[in-house]
Amino acid sequence: MPIVEVDQLSHHYGAHQALNGVSFTVVKGETFALLGPNGGGKTTLFRILSTLFPPSGGTARILGDDVRTNPAGARTHIGVVFQHPSLDGKLTVRENLIHQGRLYGLGGAALRDRVTTMMKELRVEDRANDLVQTLSGGLQRRAELAKGLLHQPELLILDEPSVGLDPGARHDLWEYLDRLRREQQVTILVTTHLIEEADRATRVLILDKGHVVATGTPEALKNEIGGDVIALNGPDNDALGREITSKFGIAAVVLNGTVRIEKADGHRFVTTLIEAFPGEIESVTISKPTLEDVFIAKTGHRLWEDQ
Repeated sequence: MPIVEVDQLSHHYGAHQALNGVSFTVVKGETFALLGPNGGGKTTLFRILSTLFPPSGGTARILGDDVRTNPAGARTHIGVVFQHPSLDGKLTVRENLIHQGRLYGLGGAALRDRVTTMMKELRVEDRANDLVQTLSGGLQRRAELAKGLLHQPELLILDEPSVGLDPGARHDLWEYLDRLRREQQVTILVTTHLIEEADRATRVLILDKGHVVATGTPEALKNEIGGDVIALNGPDNDALGREITSKFGIAAVVLNGTVRIEKADGHRFVTTLIEAFPGEIESVTISKPTLEDVFIAKTGHRLWEDQ
């Protein structure tokens, strides 16, 4: 049985369609990333899967439990880490975890042992008796993870988990998530707008304006680009793009004032371009495709552009 099954899921806020016919499955032991811009629909999808509200249409199941008809059953399988802190800053780390455990029916020695284990796992044991409001952002995020994993869920759902973290804390977070998946076979579903985070997933689903635009492993999606990505700038990029398309019969798209070309053996083609358009090219960069290039190829705009 898949851990997550989503079939033709839709949701609207009044006249705004936030999700439109979204379908995918997540299997045990995956890190599955929902990648998209702000307003793309990923946070709405997170809220539905974490049973915060039912969808307008379609179905979503967690280990067979429908989030609409049996949200209580679905909740027994999931741990949730929200984008914004859900810890009580006036309580200590230990008190927050004990309170969470009691909500899941744990108590006595079993709860105390589980709290101690999770604080060791997340390396916050030495801060167990400190108020959460005194912790750094990275330590608070570790405590949030301990809270979400306290009841040993099969699925951990995280919404933009590294927002506000410095690079070191972000690295530590993802090292732990990778270890959790490998060693304990916990399935991880994460929403993100960061390319480097989606690259660490075993599979990625790209959302834009409520629609699925691509899904697959990061490498498979990048291989669809089929070559290098060449970015050019000159005195008149619009004219340069038209001239390249006319002369070579390839798509030269101007995005955010830069001419963008996808071409195999790009380093060789650059020489041809410079010779063909002397004085019209002032700068050139060549790179291997990224997931943002996949997003551009599928949508015609950059991931970070305001939707």
